Amino acid sequence: MTSIKTSLFAVAAAAFLSGCGSTSAPILSTPIENIDTIPLKIAPLSDAETKQWPAKDLVADTIPGMSVDKTYSELIKNRKGEKVIVAVIDSGIDIEHEDLKNVIWTNQDEIPGNGKDDDNNGYIDDIHGWNFLGDIVAENMEYVRYMRKLGSKYEGKTETSISAADREEFAIYQRAKAEYEKEFQELNGNLTRYQGILANVKPAHEAISKKLGKEDYTSKDLDAIQNPTVEQQGQIAGLKQMLSFGDSVPEVINQLEDGVHYFDGRLKSHFDMETDFRGVLGDNPDMMDGKAYGNNDVDGPDPKKEDAMHGTHVAGIIAAERDNGIGMNGVAKNVEIMVVRAVPDGDEYDKDIANAIRYAVDNGAKVINTSFGKYYSPHPEWVWDAIKYAADKDVLIVNAAGNEGFDLDGVQVYPNDQEGINTEISETFLTVGALNFKYGGELVATFSNFGKSNVDVFAPGVKIWSTTPLNEYQYLQGTSMASPEVAGVAAMIRSYYPTLSAKQVKQLLMDSGLPTKTSVVLGGDPSNQNSFTNISTSGKMVNMYNAFIMASKMTN
Repeated sequence: MTSIKTSLFAVAAAAFLSGCGSTSAPILSTPIENIDTIPLKIAPLSDAETKQWPAKDLVADTIPGMSVDKTYSELIKNRKGEKVIVAVIDSGIDIEHEDLKNVIWTNQDEIPGNGKDDDNNGYIDDIHGWNFLGDIVAENMEYVRYMRKLGSKYEGKTETSISAADREEFAIYQRAKAEYEKEFQELNGNLTRYQGILANVKPAHEAISKKLGKEDYTSKDLDAIQNPTVEQQGQIAGLKQMLSFGDSVPEVINQLEDGVHYFDGRLKSHFDMETDFRGVLGDNPDMMDGKAYGNNDVDGPDPKKEDAMHGTHVAGIIAAERDNGIGMNGVAKNVEIMVVRAVPDGDEYDKDIANAIRYAVDNGAKVINTSFGKYYSPHPEWVWDAIKYAADKDVLIVNAAGNEGFDLDGVQVYPNDQEGINTEISETFLTVGALNFKYGGELVATFSNFGKSNVDVFAPGVKIWSTTPLNEYQYLQGTSMASPEVAGVAAMIRSYYPTLSAKQVKQLLMDSGLPTKTSVVLGGDPSNQNSFTNISTSGKMVNMYNAFIMASKMTN
């Protein structure tokens, strides 16, 4: 009698869940398991495989992707989901990109161009999102801002001359100063080194190209030069060395010039002790006053849209329009990208990030991607409060772990969901480390941060092909790319299984991933190895196929 009542209760419960919005039929497929028996892929990836590797399946392709293509072809081919808004808090997005323009969120309650706040959300003409930076592009690093703010107070002081009340602040200043001096010296050294190499390579390349009658030469071509002069011998040796860094000398020269531009640019922005970058915005970043600031120019002020490079790449990973015959396929369909510009070329301000999260939550985002971070934060409580606010409103935040090869269980990073290193404040904040496309000891990206307590999962983050401004596409890499891979999967789960809460989706993504007992190299240091299961809370790689199967079981 008891068993009959139990069965009837199960049927009634299933009907109740179905009535709450879970209209998908149960998925009966078998999850992917026992991946440690899969042979390693020895052959290098083709160009097509490299561009699509995050969507590949480890069993079928021996590439540690998220089984995205397998999910679409086997599990949801004839199913429909609901629209889900994903907010991308970043450097801005090229909303006119050919592969993104049809998936950009539009605020239907706002009348474009009338100069009014039609929906009374505090932001005038926020048609596709909001730009909390206004016309700012470059910014200082946070530790440089600490030095500028506290230098007049503490420069030349010692700990014994500081009052007890100021010692914590003085310790931060000392740490910031040490960081500044170390990084400034390294940048200066790299700039000088790259400039020196260019000064030698360019004339050598010009001379040898003239002699060979072509610019695109090989090491064999250089070896074939007969009776070279002493000067030419030196040029040949230097050019052969350059060819070990690229497919051609012109390519290496371009890389060196990019390096000079990068190092010089950082010195003139990130480490500039004179320019008040924030001044053009007319906002005090140390006062949370509730006043609106910024504008609705969500791709930023640069007409070439270079400042929107990072955000455009992130958005494409999540939601580049699928199967439109151009460009690439993003992870998710049924998605609208809300653009929230709050991350400059430099360190973000806590005030902007807190306001950006609240804006995204208040305007309907169900998933927020945060591909940025820093190690100093003057107002972390503002961001923590915003993270708690998102959790209270059932919004999942997917966050990049960072690219320094650190164990985050011993390092405080921002944004995070810990007040201190180990105390979690939110159950809807998911931190993502980066995977390489090589399954085995090199599975973890050399740059990726990790941590048994403070990184939740791993996902593809090395050599990721995605959208860049002005209808271009490019490879970029970082945990900044791994995070939107997972945000795309999260959006798909929220689209097809809308009754699942943000907390449930986070746990589902962790529980349904693929584990491996493989020992992996951490931080690019062969002497630093650990089992993959020990470097994140879940010990797993996000897998969309398994996530859909688990979501089906939870809701049916």
